[in-house]
Amino acid sequence: MEKIAKIDSVDVYNKLRGVETLNPLISIIDMSKATAMPAQTLNFGVYGIFLKELKCGELKYGRDYYDYQEGTLVFISPGQIIRVQPKVTQFEPKGWALIFHSDLIKGTLLGKHIQDYSFFSYESNEALHLSEKERQIVMDCFEKIQDELAQNIDKHSKTLIASNLELFLNYCTRFYDRQFITRDNINKGIVERFETLLNEYFSSDKPQTIGLPSVAWCAEELNLSANYFGDLIKKETGISPQEYIQTKVIDVAKDKIFDIDQSISQIAYHLGFKYPQHFTRLFKQKVGMSPIEYRNLN
Repeated sequence: MEKIAKIDSVDVYNKLRGVETLNPLISIIDMSKATAMPAQTLNFGVYGIFLKELKCGELKYGRDYYDYQEGTLVFISPGQIIRVQPKVTQFEPKGWALIFHSDLIKGTLLGKHIQDYSFFSYESNEALHLSEKERQIVMDCFEKIQDELAQNIDKHSKTLIASNLELFLNYCTRFYDRQFITRDNINKGIVERFETLLNEYFSSDKPQTIGLPSVAWCAEELNLSANYFGDLIKKETGISPQEYIQTKVIDVAKDKIFDIDQSISQIAYHLGFKYPQHFTRLFKQKVGMSPIEYRNLN
């Protein structure tokens, strides 16, 4: 059985890379000065952010292989599995690693909304590709945190480090917004594929056998992580994937309602609703009248 290295503290990762631990809850590592990492599987129990500055060895991250290019930011959250592939004997990327434990942000403003930074759950092929200007901003944030780590730990350390970390993550949110825009053609293609996926779904017998399509199922079919898919659809259409699916359901329902040979309950079941009253509630919420009222009106 493959041995899995558990990275459950900042110090464990630092020792793996041969660097000193200045603060038990956070570390910034210049990877060009760190010990190379052998091919193995890592189970992260901490947050990891990696800035790759040169092409490096192939990793398997989630479902995909990814050969990191220059100026790429990758985010890892506790519970994720990273595999350094055995085809590369040494994993020697040039760049920086920022590792922090969740205890660092407990009781801080960042700790209350860390889940809002959805890019921690993106797949590797959804990594953030930086411009040179953005890379410099990232390095400025890293330097501020490094400067604080070089100080003696006092009662202000945790607040200042967490504040600078939050500033960095807020910049990353801005950079991802820019990436969604600059990759607009790719994103529009995904929206079109999403629309096609739903059309095919409701043209098949899947609603009766599986039920209503979930956001997670759609993301899986489109080979995207649920969070990235959700953020992308919201940026492109102004509504969440769930709302998009509901709009499609109502559009399909409106066509079916004109078939007076089908009862409203039968239509609800054909659309994938487990209970007809749930369909009626959603229809009234979206259309402003019940399915029966809509049928009679038309």
